[in-house]
Amino acid sequence: MSAARVGVVTFPGTLDDQDAARAVHLVGAQAVPLWHADHDLKGVDAVFLPGGFSYGDYLRCGAISRFAPLMDELIPAARAGLPVLGTCNGFQILCEAHLLPGALTRNASLHYVCRDQRVRVEQNDTAWTSAFGQGQEIVLPVKHGEGRYVASADTIAELEATGRVVVRYIGNPNGSMNDIAGITNEAGNVVGLMPHPEHAVEELVGAPSTDGLGFFTSILKKLVNA
Repeated sequence: MSAARVGVVTFPGTLDDQDAARAVHLVGAQAVPLWHADHDLKGVDAVFLPGGFSYGDYLRCGAISRFAPLMDELIPAARAGLPVLGTCNGFQILCEAHLLPGALTRNASLHYVCRDQRVRVEQNDTAWTSAFGQGQEIVLPVKHGEGRYVASADTIAELEATGRVVVRYIGNPNGSMNDIAGITNEAGNVVGLMPHPEHAVEELVGAPSTDGLGFFTSILKKLVNA
């Protein structure tokens, strides 16, 4: 069969699209460039929304990106089941698009955080986490100034009760409620993650681990077995 095709979106100000494309390539899938002004998804099987400072983070992080022409196609596709992973700014965009609940706000310290971060995979039944063991601890880089996950008390309770907290910090770097580092939608196809798995995929430059590869092998396995 032909290689699974994973779209990697680039907005003005995106930083991590090439890293994401490299990670997709390393697991044997094809990275398909998607420009923010495109009006179609080019028939991709999944989409990766990378980190950065899309549109300069004006208004709020991800607030303008949510209205990009490509999002007019991505939002209904995600609601129909297309697997989507948003990391850092991508997570912020998913929240602004109401594909995921809550918001990402200024770190509690009011300082930018850049470090290798230990996290725990709480749920391995999503499209993007099936390669991990339930409760597996991994190390991923974080680099953000507005990564503190917040939501209403009812939303937090619902996320916890329905098993939609996908990744949790071990040693909270930003004050996120309930140590939340990543969440999923009800269907498990859309995942938002503040850490950067695409920066932990190669031994030479993969921080202290290649733990990020698991997110990409997970989606490849899902697409191949679909």
